[in-house]
Amino acid sequence: MTTAATDTPGTASASPNYALTIYSSAQGAMDAEMLTDGNSVPGYALVSDTREMIFPNGRGELRFTDVAQRIDPTTVAFASLTDPGGTRVLEQNYQFDLVSQVKLLNRYIGEQIIVTQSAGSERITHKGTLLGARDGLLMQTESGGVLALNNYDSFAFASLPGGLITRPTLVWLVDAKKGGAHQARVAYQTKGMTWWTDYNVILNADEANPKMDLSAWVTLVNQSGGSFPQAKIKLVAGEVNRAPAPAQASGIVMKSAMMDMAEAPPEGFQESGLFEYHLYTLGRRSDVPDNSAKQLELFPGKVNIPARRQLVFTVPGFQNMMYYGGANTDQNLGTFAKGEVNAYLEFDNKQANGMGMPLPKGRVRVSQAGPDGALEFIGEDAIEHTPTNETLRLKLGKAFDVVGDRTRTDFQIDTTAKTLTESFKISVRNRKKIATTVLVREYMYRWSGWDVTASSIKGNKRDAQTLDFPLEIAADGEAVVTYTVRYHW
Repeated sequence: MTTAATDTPGTASASPNYALTIYSSAQGAMDAEMLTDGNSVPGYALVSDTREMIFPNGRGELRFTDVAQRIDPTTVAFASLTDPGGTRVLEQNYQFDLVSQVKLLNRYIGEQIIVTQSAGSERITHKGTLLGARDGLLMQTESGGVLALNNYDSFAFASLPGGLITRPTLVWLVDAKKGGAHQARVAYQTKGMTWWTDYNVILNADEANPKMDLSAWVTLVNQSGGSFPQAKIKLVAGEVNRAPAPAQASGIVMKSAMMDMAEAPPEGFQESGLFEYHLYTLGRRSDVPDNSAKQLELFPGKVNIPARRQLVFTVPGFQNMMYYGGANTDQNLGTFAKGEVNAYLEFDNKQANGMGMPLPKGRVRVSQAGPDGALEFIGEDAIEHTPTNETLRLKLGKAFDVVGDRTRTDFQIDTTAKTLTESFKISVRNRKKIATTVLVREYMYRWSGWDVTASSIKGNKRDAQTLDFPLEIAADGEAVVTYTVRYHW
């Protein structure tokens, strides 16, 4: 996206100064379709282009062709930085009627045309007036006859008819008290750009004292139909609300995103606040070509972060069960559900742990060194936007050597007293060669009012509907927990 330098009034000069603020709703996965179809890119960007333009003296037209093909023209903002008080924008237009063979032919009906046609080894040239261009060419020759051509090699016109352009163009009608060279800024939103974060964790093999190293990379995809050489890159992390119909860009977001940020250190991104979101500004400029995906380090890698490994036995499917206005008294509910033991990794996003930074939404991949020292992939999970001083919990997969069973041992219901009593036995077996700790997590899925009337191990109430029973299990050992819960409504 460059233009030749010119001193003709109403045009833009070369050497644009690009700034890109990129907003994303990507889920942290590179999809092949995303890299071939810009309409599939789940994000958008605010493009700010500052450059010298040659303004007319007084009222005149200013044309600007360096825009992304997926521009949202309703978001365009244009201003002179040289003489903002003396320059008015009277009218703004977006022209996108791009030239094509069909449009050229339709525009040239009634005009002179030259058509070349092959006849065996010979090439015949026809000259005349174009009468129609539907289902072939219909033309009146110089001799007065009418010629219909269904097959032809090429055609030529004397000039390009007015109203057709080769590139999407912004056109402003301006009234400038000062003509000549102005520093001007064009800003607009465009579809087809997105970014996401990929985190890589290397976990040590010490179950008793787990530590991890963390690195973070930003993937930036540009399918906007425009290239931006040596652009200043800013990334917005957070859920920015957008109206369902195209509208003028939000004043708060537009103004904040276009503000000049302090230069970041050259080694990476500098984080700062933006309204209720977080802004990451790259401390150096970088090329963002069209149809490209590039990766940038979000922050320097962190090492020896304290972490926690956790095994949880639970029966999936009950944690989000709704009561729909009454207690669920179905005697068969949960009877045949099979439990499973899942492996989790937890760590605290705190400065004391070497962290303490806002973490944008993304995917976290975890690896661990195998017996030969090579890194092996052990699981991944997605995280939401996570502020500082919060705990991240990653589900890595199902445990192989720790298994369990859940059996209901009693069920009683008293419709008069409006109570339901249920008893369970949970057995968890550890087939590893070392001892381990397992949390048995039970969901109270029948009604909101409940009490545990008896249990072999004291449970810890995780939330209003969840109870955890910690089990210490010896190597190749087994542990059992029993409990009785009474619901009342």
